[in-house]
Amino acid sequence: MQETTSCFCGSNRNFSSCCQPFLNQEEIPTTAEELMRSRYSAFNTGNVDYLVGTLLPEKRMENDRPQIQNTIDNIQWLGLKIIAESNRPGNEVEFMAFFEEENGGTGQLHERSSFIQQNGKWYYVDGVHLPAVKPGRNDLCFCGSGKKFKACHYSR
Repeated sequence: MQETTSCFCGSNRNFSSCCQPFLNQEEIPTTAEELMRSRYSAFNTGNVDYLVGTLLPEKRMENDRPQIQNTIDNIQWLGLKIIAESNRPGNEVEFMAFFEEENGGTGQLHERSSFIQQNGKWYYVDGVHLPAVKPGRNDLCFCGSGKKFKACHYSR
């Protein structure tokens, strides 16, 4: 990726100075939100190893890798919006991630994710799915196009 490529996570930073060092294991996230954002970028870049490696070891299951790969193969992530973050015990990040399915339908993952830090490293523990929040017709589209939602993904 070039230096000028925006990061997938919506941070408004370049990928090379945002999530890429985490995905390349050159750095480790220092907050639950950084891990959440880097995991979103890992889904966008197809980095299954990173996604499995940042899942709490006690939560890993034999079928994680094929399930993650199936998601990567069938969903195009369009945008991420962080709603709230908590850096206290029981660390949580609430987010909405917008996606387009292979069949052209769009959807949203609204989740409150739990993270834990062990031995200086953050891990994803699990998440609670929350009801989807549909953007208003005149809101800017979640995909980052700069268009209003009604003129971009509303009709899909």
